[in-house]
Amino acid sequence: MRVIAGTAGSLPLKAPEGLDTRPTTDRIKETLFNMLQPYIPGGVFLDLFSGSGAIGIEAISRGAEKAYFIDNSPKALACIRQNLTFTKTANRAIVLKQDVCSALSGIREGKVDIVFMDPPYGCGYEKSVLSQLRESDYITKDTLIIVEADLKTDFSYLSELGFYIEKDKRYKTNRHVFLKRSGTDVSSD
Repeated sequence: MRVIAGTAGSLPLKAPEGLDTRPTTDRIKETLFNMLQPYIPGGVFLDLFSGSGAIGIEAISRGAEKAYFIDNSPKALACIRQNLTFTKTANRAIVLKQDVCSALSGIREGKVDIVFMDPPYGCGYEKSVLSQLRESDYITKDTLIIVEADLKTDFSYLSELGFYIEKDKRYKTNRHVFLKRSGTDVSSD
């Protein structure tokens, strides 16, 4: 696993020990960031369920102004901090040791450009996080939210929460679902 491009390009990254994380492969990460590149320069990036921090570090390496890394695993947080130090990207990183939903309510940004989440598969965290993001002022109609999920994950509830699928990129065993906030405020019904 490595940083693909940018200021930290080609640098190797560590992954937390154990089976609790599934690092995104370099090939899938490269495909993802080719799609994200127009949104990254100068932007604010949220890496939820960060694991190794590889996705947020890639965003910083490619020009994000700031990235938040949110995870509550001590092993993951130690790994994220090591990777940030090694890649010399720590000065643009905010690492939060919290439950993702709790951490989201404490973020004070005018606007977040990209939210990436890679929650444990099959646990339903996606809906809880999206419910929290729906209430966040920093999520605008221009914010791009990407959910890494298994191929069977149900997203039929999205319109109820005020989101829609802009793109659904499928791979062999998983997918990246690109979401945006709907233009209308669904909470006023």
